[in-house]
Amino acid sequence: MQLPNAEQLLVELTEKMRPDVATNIALVGIYTGGVWLAERLHQDLGITLPLGVLDSSFYRDDFDQIGLHSQVRSSNIPFKVDGSHIILIDDVLFTGRTIRAATNELFDHGRPASIRLAALIDRGGRELPIAINYVGTTIVLSEDKMLALERNKNGKLNLSLYDRVNRNSE
Repeated sequence: MQLPNAEQLLVELTEKMRPDVATNIALVGIYTGGVWLAERLHQDLGITLPLGVLDSSFYRDDFDQIGLHSQVRSSNIPFKVDGSHIILIDDVLFTGRTIRAATNELFDHGRPASIRLAALIDRGGRELPIAINYVGTTIVLSEDKMLALERNKNGKLNLSLYDRVNRNSE
């Protein structure tokens, strides 16, 4: 399967977001790929509030199925969440569970005025009622595939497709 160019998708996502983004909006990236995207969007869109980052691992409702990622990172929200307009940034939107977990964590920091969602890829397959506001593109994949955003040593983004490992069968 030919995967789209991640760098080009980021340019397209930036242009889709630009008309709706004021400099006082806050961006929050979800580790890992969402943080890479948020860093670039923050700069390219001229956002003035500091960039926030979330690791929603401890807020997930599927620990028993997927386990805890071996590299849990600290979340950092360096702005006042109460009353803020936030765009949550993820790399690949799939079931919606990561977004639900990230939203729960955001509310632990305060009550935002609004939360919108942006992702480079929407692959469908929602298990929760999560809607996306800004998307680079939509790709339909079977559930046994995993789409991953990767960054090389020069900072270039690319997409890779892997077979999903079924942890329940181990």
